Amino acid sequence: MHSISRRSFVAGSLATAGAAVLSRSGAASAPSTQGGSTQLTQFDYGAVQLLEGPLLEQFRANHAYFFALDEDSLLKPFRQKAGLSAPGEDMGGWYSWSDEFDPPNNMTGYVPGHSFGQYVSGLARAYAATGDRPTQAKVHRLVEGFAAAISAKFYADYPLPAYTFDKSNCGLIDAHQFAQDSDALPALARLTDAVLPYLPPKALTRPEMAARPHPNVAYTWDESYTLPENLFLAYQRSGDKRYLFLAQRFLQDQDYFDPLAAGDNALPGRHAYSHVNALSSAAQAYLVLGSEKHLRAARNGFGFVVAQSFATGGWGPNETFCEPGSGVLGQSLGSTHASFETPCGAYGHFKIARYLLRITGDSRYGDSMEKVLYNTVLGAKPLQPGGFAFYYSDYNNRGAKVYYPERWPCCSGTFPQITADYGISSYFRSLSSIYVNLFVPSRLQWRQNGARFALEQRTQYPYASGVEVRIEAERPETFVIALRVPAWAGKSSSVSLNGRSVAADLQPGAFLPLRREWKDGDRIEYSLDRTLRLEAVDAQHPDTAALLSGPLTLFAINATESRFTQAQLLAAKQVGAPAAQWRVESESAPVTFLAFPSIEDQQYRLYHELQS
Repeated sequence: MHSISRRSFVAGSLATAGAAVLSRSGAASAPSTQGGSTQLTQFDYGAVQLLEGPLLEQFRANHAYFFALDEDSLLKPFRQKAGLSAPGEDMGGWYSWSDEFDPPNNMTGYVPGHSFGQYVSGLARAYAATGDRPTQAKVHRLVEGFAAAISAKFYADYPLPAYTFDKSNCGLIDAHQFAQDSDALPALARLTDAVLPYLPPKALTRPEMAARPHPNVAYTWDESYTLPENLFLAYQRSGDKRYLFLAQRFLQDQDYFDPLAAGDNALPGRHAYSHVNALSSAAQAYLVLGSEKHLRAARNGFGFVVAQSFATGGWGPNETFCEPGSGVLGQSLGSTHASFETPCGAYGHFKIARYLLRITGDSRYGDSMEKVLYNTVLGAKPLQPGGFAFYYSDYNNRGAKVYYPERWPCCSGTFPQITADYGISSYFRSLSSIYVNLFVPSRLQWRQNGARFALEQRTQYPYASGVEVRIEAERPETFVIALRVPAWAGKSSSVSLNGRSVAADLQPGAFLPLRREWKDGDRIEYSLDRTLRLEAVDAQHPDTAALLSGPLTLFAINATESRFTQAQLLAAKQVGAPAAQWRVESESAPVTFLAFPSIEDQQYRLYHELQS
């Protein structure tokens, strides 16, 4: 039992992009392409069941919220433009047509119907995860109503045609794939016909959009460079080569992927979330076309993102990437409260990290997902009635959690999608191995050489060090269970099998493979040394640091003026473990530190000026 390095994963392609094993998917056979290979493949949504804990609670809350939305109200913007009867109340905010729209002063009526596809996608994925028939029926009714209201009139004088089409495309292909809706792909074909006259000839940068005649500044914010990912998926799920052609047409090679592939940092000054989202298009170009250039672009681009991230894993203050070496991250702590566009950014981050983990087998992509999970989106406030959403994580020196003032913003659409994806982000497989990526209360079921197996995690991680993995086996079978060893894991990490310690090489930043003949009732006990450490905000502010425990970034509560030495922070004591609370001694009084999901309405501080 030894650690597998990142360079020694078993080679071979087990899946092409989007071709997960789907028990409730109704998937169409993908057409033959010369796609790139992957080290790992993804389980279907129904294979993973979240168990009681914060992830399941957040998923349930989002599922219930969107299941309860009025269908006529959701469909109203499309029916109005198609000249159909449009019953239901206006949803308001960004979602409904409004004469008040006056960007950037008044964003009411900004992009009517923009998030409809994301809501359908979230519901379709929720059905695939739960098998809940009323959810499936709601998806089918929404697709039926949307299909009847498809009209080119919708996109006439619409500020962001590519942006909204991309999300509608995602909703329709997910309704087909995950909710078995046979009407979804014909609807997508008609929708594509309707929007094509309003799309540019190629992917345009925001400066290129600004150079074209436009009625107001909102028309310069469209994101045609994010289109290829879902177009590649539409091609695979339908077999219609038109989507393959369109996906290649909108790859932003000259201005973005070519420089990234060459190792040039093309991020500074660009809109943060949409350009991380675009990296998933590069990953799909590799998976579908076998383009090594686009794989280099995706890997290099993700590396540049991580290199300018906060200690939480979040990035993009004021939704913009920084110039390396500028010290802008550190400066932002006193200049903005819009530090990280959280549900959207976390959704985009999880997607590209999941692609790259599948392709490369590199466990560090799992480390990155874990960091963003616990320090950003898992601490997002729940959606409120009327479409008020948590939008920005605030890393200002006087930070607080607040709701976005506009109703139905973009983060209301990605929130149900990422929470539905928690299960498929937790486990992966190869022919002879099961990979445990996230340590969360959950149950995985699969077949190994025709026999039924289940793996159940019981844990209070990351507030406690231990993870227990129990195996259910229809018959004894030899294979590998590989556990991610985070790069931050301390030397005291350990693993035992059925109560007996294993002399294993727990190499941080790799997977630990445990190969044996697994029997019913086998038990793995995995303990991770959650070392306390400090992380500077950037190289230009080396004495401005955050405190971390394992994957958790810790926030000082109601103590924005407190001063700490390095020794005081590293002597933090967890109070009432496995509680999500730490105590740090300061010169004046003890200060409570909390993990982001535990913060409610308190004022907090993430970074501290270290005292000598």
